[in-house]
Amino acid sequence: MVGVDGIAILTTPLADSELVLLRSTALFGGLNDDQLSSLLKAMNIQQARAGELLFMQGDKVDACFILLDGWVKLYRLNQNGDEAVVNVFCRGESFAEAAVFSMGRYPVAAEAVTDARLLRISCSTLLQNVRDNPQFALSMLASTSKHLQGLVRQIEQLKTYTGAQRVARFLASLCPVPEGSCTIGLPYDKALIAGRLGMKPESLSRAFARLRNVGVRVEQSAAAIASVERLRDYANEDRSENKMSN
Repeated sequence: MVGVDGIAILTTPLADSELVLLRSTALFGGLNDDQLSSLLKAMNIQQARAGELLFMQGDKVDACFILLDGWVKLYRLNQNGDEAVVNVFCRGESFAEAAVFSMGRYPVAAEAVTDARLLRISCSTLLQNVRDNPQFALSMLASTSKHLQGLVRQIEQLKTYTGAQRVARFLASLCPVPEGSCTIGLPYDKALIAGRLGMKPESLSRAFARLRNVGVRVEQSAAAIASVERLRDYANEDRSENKMSN
């Protein structure tokens, strides 16, 4: 069934894999089965096409979201119309919870990078459950704290690591194995990767070139990594020892 604004209303159960995913999130991880089931009855499923806006910077806050599949970017536009990527979220991550409590306007815009499937939680549903369920209120604090920690890590990386190291850390985070070699697909286009890492596209290209020295080969939308251990070691090197990587 489709509700207002083209949002699909949740009338059928989520897939078992999606329920497992929700239980792994900071927002829902502390709830028991009955609490989670009751909460889901008041939520909607939203499908978004790649490039579709979920909300604009300055829009009135009306919901927060959990990604069930796909990728979503948050970004701000400056007075010149230039875009600054604030964060990129993937399956199992939530966003815009803190904005709900401001009861004001979204400070960023949200756009689906790929086709995406989201659980949409309205302001009224979120606030009512915070009032009625102390455990959910604690889960909300845990979720917003997790986002804050993520922002602190981003600032740390910008100040502590070189551009090539930031790219190395990004690639290492995508590796499906702890050691040995692997080939990974880049989850979104290189311009967005550059924005996510606080770099210009040309700086990202130079960083990819420098990573060849540690066994990384990037071709179009894939990266072949000769040694995951070597990549991680490089990513965590002391900056003073690696200053020539800029």
